Amino acid sequence: MANKSTSANKKALNQERGEVDKIRPILSTGVGINESIIQNISIAKKEPKWMLTLRLKAYKIYLEKPLPHFGPDLSQIDLDHIKYFQRATNYVARKWKDVPDTIKETFERIGVPEAERKYLAGSAAQYESEAVYSNLKKDLEAKGIIFMDTDTALREHPNLVRQYFGTLVAASDNKFSALNTAVWSGGTFLYVPKGVHADVPIQSYFRINAGRTGQFERTLIIVDEGGSVNYVEGCTAPNYSEDSLHAAVVEVFVKKGGRCRYTTIQNWSTNVYSLETKRAQADENSSMEWVDGNLGSKVTMKYPSIYLAGHGASGSMLSIAAAGSQMHQDTGAKMIHMAPDTHSTIVSKSICHDGGRADYRGLIKYIQQADNAHSHVECDTILMDDQSGSDTFPVNDIETSNGTIEHEARVSKISEEQLYYLESRGIDESTATQLIVMGFLDPFTKQLPMEYAVELNRLIRYQMSGSIG
Repeated sequence: MANKSTSANKKALNQERGEVDKIRPILSTGVGINESIIQNISIAKKEPKWMLTLRLKAYKIYLEKPLPHFGPDLSQIDLDHIKYFQRATNYVARKWKDVPDTIKETFERIGVPEAERKYLAGSAAQYESEAVYSNLKKDLEAKGIIFMDTDTALREHPNLVRQYFGTLVAASDNKFSALNTAVWSGGTFLYVPKGVHADVPIQSYFRINAGRTGQFERTLIIVDEGGSVNYVEGCTAPNYSEDSLHAAVVEVFVKKGGRCRYTTIQNWSTNVYSLETKRAQADENSSMEWVDGNLGSKVTMKYPSIYLAGHGASGSMLSIAAAGSQMHQDTGAKMIHMAPDTHSTIVSKSICHDGGRADYRGLIKYIQQADNAHSHVECDTILMDDQSGSDTFPVNDIETSNGTIEHEARVSKISEEQLYYLESRGIDESTATQLIVMGFLDPFTKQLPMEYAVELNRLIRYQMSGSIG
């Protein structure tokens, strides 16, 4: 019976990621990358000349940059045989009924329209390289909020895009930020005007469907003075024998007194390399929050960063990573304190099972001007078996004598005392184990909208089927 249950659960997990859709792109640059392909991408998007110039410069940087010398083994990525651009439709639908039926069915399986009807302030969906759907409630649109895919924003708001694009994450930052800048497509553009609040979630979904495919969305979020936004994104891909690449770049700007929460739930299949660069800047008395959930993927390398640039700015990172068989989650955060009285918090939770690996890699930096800075870091890992592993790689770089740092790190197994207590109350071992794991993740799930918390718990149970009953 246990084997049948495990098989059923894993089948259900694959269904959550989605079956492969039989959709042929209307435009594809084929396999590989060169200057001609980059030019064709830019021409297909009808971009201004400055963007093509930026793309070509980034491509040269990409050719010169080596793969990261730390973390997971990336030597198996075949970057010469990736499909870098695929267009699924020739328009972005503003009404759900106008999305092509075959694509609509995919997103209906993962709840896009249902979620939007129930509680979202706005929703967008990207399929392969470009957006296929985008919508924002009229009351928020009337307040001046701009929410659209980044390609459309480049056409409709070119000066605003040019002002911020690449100012936090330069092409020269790393090999994959260079690659993203060269071939980027899609992503979210979100602008919140001064004093405007959008605390009901605005959401984007990203879907990789074909094998050997790269997805390189570029997301720009600007929260003007005194504004606030709650942005949520979800990511899925079906299982393939061929590896795919997700190399996103995200830049978030939170102006004086503003607030931004950026939540990510990634449920990639185990053939995806998820290699992302996410960075935010928090100005005076502003607040930036990353809430980051990583389930699945063959390899994840992601270290969301916050530049605490203004007096009294605060930043936080709350993350979970679940690593199963043949998975390596290398995640963490970076907090760079650049002004007095800045505060940061990092809470990292990870679970390893079936021989999986989850590592924490982080940086806390205080420059000389960061008087009275304070930072608190917690890294907790549960190992479900003897084959799984976890390491912590913290770096503290302190240039001021007037600041405090607190760091805690724990790696443990399921507590025998907790199991005994629950079993003594008539709870079987598998259910007791599940309760302990879900309790371990409770600080993370409490930060999610209720619908997301329920879905996340279900996905974790599916992924860990056989490990927690």
